[in-house]
Amino acid sequence: MTTTPADALLAQQDWNRAVADLDAHGNAVLPALLTPAQCIALSDAYDHDDRYRSRIVMARHGFGRGEYKYFRYPLPDLLARLRGALYTQLAPIANRWNRQMGIGVQYPADHADFLARCHGAGQRRPTPLILQYGPGDYNCLHQDLYGEHVFPLQVAVLLSTPDVDFTGGEFVMTETGSREQRADVLPLKQGDALIFTVNQRPVPGVRGWRKVAMRHGVSELRSGRRHTLGIIFHDAV
Repeated sequence: MTTTPADALLAQQDWNRAVADLDAHGNAVLPALLTPAQCIALSDAYDHDDRYRSRIVMARHGFGRGEYKYFRYPLPDLLARLRGALYTQLAPIANRWNRQMGIGVQYPADHADFLARCHGAGQRRPTPLILQYGPGDYNCLHQDLYGEHVFPLQVAVLLSTPDVDFTGGEFVMTETGSREQRADVLPLKQGDALIFTVNQRPVPGVRGWRKVAMRHGVSELRSGRRHTLGIIFHDAV
């Protein structure tokens, strides 16, 4: 298999730091995972409808304002490789988190095997997507749950350049525990990838591990246009 620039950049990431950040905050940034040229190519292809299986206008569903498109299979080569390589790194974290939370589900080491599990349960529709925001657009806080089989981590890659292509539009995460709530505003640069919690994660407590619920969204765009690549590892019903 030929190594792509994305594969090389993934191998160069500081995974020890990423794991520590995920455990501490439920999110971690992989800097410059995609090159500017790769980001532009993905953004420019947003209007090529033959790549996508569906288009969602957020306001019609109460999701916020803006729109996104789900890729169809087969995925573009870069995206397919990136999805599989990221899953390989994240599966051990997901398995450990489930053990800490007392959840019996464990994930196979290879993404193809996990997709076979999803497809066997009727979750056959691809979930990677590109989101597009314009002035005044935003994404409500939410969780991306598409069926029985849910991988607990996902990745967003910012394809646009802040303060050049757009202003505003910050990525926001909230955490809700039994006694407290908190929010993170996560600044990203073009090509940065954010790994974050889909649903819930473990945190240490006085009596052992406890679960906290996580949600994510995007604040209102003040100007310009913002594109983001979303990499979800489970497929949809």
